[in-house]
Amino acid sequence: MRIDLSGRTALVTGSTSGIGFAIACGLADAGAEVVVNGRSADRVADAVGRLREEHPEAGIRGIDADVTTDEGVARLLGDLPAVDVLVNNLGIFGSAEPLAIADDEWRRYFDTNVLTAVRLIRSYLPGMIDQGWGRVIDIASDSAVVIPAEMIHYGVSKTALLAASRGFAKAAAGTGVTVNSVIAGPTHTGGVEDFVYELVSRDLPWDEAQREFMRLHRPQSLLQRLIEPEEIANMVAYLASPLASATTGGALRVDGGYVDSILP
Repeated sequence: MRIDLSGRTALVTGSTSGIGFAIACGLADAGAEVVVNGRSADRVADAVGRLREEHPEAGIRGIDADVTTDEGVARLLGDLPAVDVLVNNLGIFGSAEPLAIADDEWRRYFDTNVLTAVRLIRSYLPGMIDQGWGRVIDIASDSAVVIPAEMIHYGVSKTALLAASRGFAKAAAGTGVTVNSVIAGPTHTGGVEDFVYELVSRDLPWDEAQREFMRLHRPQSLLQRLIEPEEIANMVAYLASPLASATTGGALRVDGGYVDSILP
């Protein structure tokens, strides 16, 4: 099975590190021209440099723009008016006492994790429809299906993202454009390491802390370890490719068996 994205331009939001960076690597490896996005010009430049080192023949560029704001989206669209592949990876997460989450925090999570994706889909989907080909991939989470007690606001925002993905897939019905979401399970990133240490003793070495976190807080994982970002990127590269032409409106799981369901 050969994934070939030659001649396609892909935008990955929140791609200076973690899952987003791994997705950018995977798409570049498949031959796409990849646009790295983040808020910090320095971090974007660093990510672009690392990608070019790893993929010297790929077309890599960066746009520093805060896509959680109208101004940032306008800046992005000014530099990048059209894409073939849109990966909405940007998101925030963190633990919080459920009854102590204020309205402003709920709004911040919804604005960042849902409306940012909606705003970019609204901007790029019409061009994809006009050309008769395109891919929209929203990075969701197992927390969308199994709402964790320690971060209800995050889980609810990712549930809304699944619904938005399904709705936009219907809006693109019959056009050659697919819209899907990826349900990512507990994944090993720098931010997740910090999150793990919020819930288990910081005195533990990382390998022990990870096992303790999975045992206490994610016991239903069949993988029984954190997922590596590259494993998420593999699914995204497939969904972005012509090989996934009959997959749309779906919520595909890369969750290590975390969600206890036969269907997504």
